[in-house]
Amino acid sequence: MKIALIGYGKMGKAIEQIAVHRAHEVVLKIDEYNLDDFSKQNVSKAEVAIEFTGPHSAYENVKKALEFDIPLVCGSTGWLEKLDEVQKLCLSRKGSFIYSSNYSVGVNIFFEINKRLAALIGPHKSYEVQVTEIHHTQKKDAPSGTAITIAEQILEGLGRKKKWVNHISDNTDELEIISERIDPAAGTHKVKYSSTIDDIEIIHTAHNREGFALGAVLAAEYIRDRKGIFNMKDVLNL
Repeated sequence: MKIALIGYGKMGKAIEQIAVHRAHEVVLKIDEYNLDDFSKQNVSKAEVAIEFTGPHSAYENVKKALEFDIPLVCGSTGWLEKLDEVQKLCLSRKGSFIYSSNYSVGVNIFFEINKRLAALIGPHKSYEVQVTEIHHTQKKDAPSGTAITIAEQILEGLGRKKKWVNHISDNTDELEIISERIDPAAGTHKVKYSSTIDDIEIIHTAHNREGFALGAVLAAEYIRDRKGIFNMKDVLNL
């Protein structure tokens, strides 16, 4: 499979390493120094594109790639207010698009556990809940996209929280997401339910970027010959 990498920072390089190991070829690498190379002619040399940039550039990159009619895997976070618009564009062009807040196989299993745990605790109102996420200091958005996914799953499953907030709160209707930036953390997400009797915690800790990179390549393999909008549940058959 021939891959275009839109974003060639640490994640892009990790994706390249995994892709090559899986016998794929990276035919285009776009970063801030060669933006003019992000053209339809160059992108057409690839069978699928993987976009990992930042919250301020992701939307334009995604829009551009979809307009170039290439299957696209996007892992950038912090731009989701535009996600509906992108999905409409994908459908209108009969394109192929996967977005996930986290491509790690382990995190996506964690998501399923999180949903189930929230549903189980829902009837037991003595438990209070908090989400904590820890990332390296270069991460530009807070809370992380993964933490937002976790929080929204809890809101849906638990029932008694109305919204999430990114600070300590005395309002029992609000679900706290606490964001910490500590080097060299690759990413830790924790959900803690506390009562006067006991605590229940689930934690996912990434040791490096390889899990995210592998998931992105698996998503690219999945979407290459498909049309429509997908997510990692589809890729992993969860």
